[in-house]
Amino acid sequence: MEKTRLSPRLALIADLVPKGSRLADVGTDHGYLPIDLLRRGLIQSAVATDIRPGPLSAAVKNAREAEVDRIRFCLCDGLAGVSPEEADAVAIAGMGGESIVHILRSAPWAGQNCTLLLQPMSRPEILRRELTAMGVRIEEEHLVSDSGRIYSVILARSGQSEAYSSAEYYIGRYALVSAEALFLPCLSQWEDKLDTALEGLSRSGKPEDKTRAEELQKVREGFRQMRCEYDKSM
Repeated sequence: MEKTRLSPRLALIADLVPKGSRLADVGTDHGYLPIDLLRRGLIQSAVATDIRPGPLSAAVKNAREAEVDRIRFCLCDGLAGVSPEEADAVAIAGMGGESIVHILRSAPWAGQNCTLLLQPMSRPEILRRELTAMGVRIEEEHLVSDSGRIYSVILARSGQSEAYSSAEYYIGRYALVSAEALFLPCLSQWEDKLDTALEGLSRSGKPEDKTRAEELQKVREGFRQMRCEYDKSM
């Protein structure tokens, strides 16, 4: 196997994994993240899980070709096949926010005892809201551009979180993300998404859509305040 080339998303996660960790990589796909970290001697061991046998078989093959050991492969849903003694860091990337929440709620030990490295592909607002409800504190947030889109990578650990504004659930806590080089493009990306959603809701006469529009208007106002605060700081 040639030297692993991580995508920008996985490369950022790799940089955030605590050195010397025992990593559980959920939805490992081809196993690129744990293989890369083990080859560079940055983690002690890894458990690579996937719900699909095809990608997991590819990961086993890649690890063999890379001559990487100290990695256990597990066909399971989320962390169902991982014991708390096997991991003190958990990476979950490439899934929707709702799926990540389901995995963490099904394995509460992960939020209590592990460093969480999370990269939601969609619905990050649900993930941030539920992390707060689970007693997990987001300590770092970073933005990364990958295949023409901007994504958040979250580092979180057990702890009491400060309250988030409605807009921060979508883009991340302003104090954490405003220093990121991609902050303004990310903010613009979210503003466009909400404007499109609000335009569609405005054409509906359903009471539930009116309520949803009012909620999104508050979020949109929060984005406006973020932009004003950012402009003042420049």
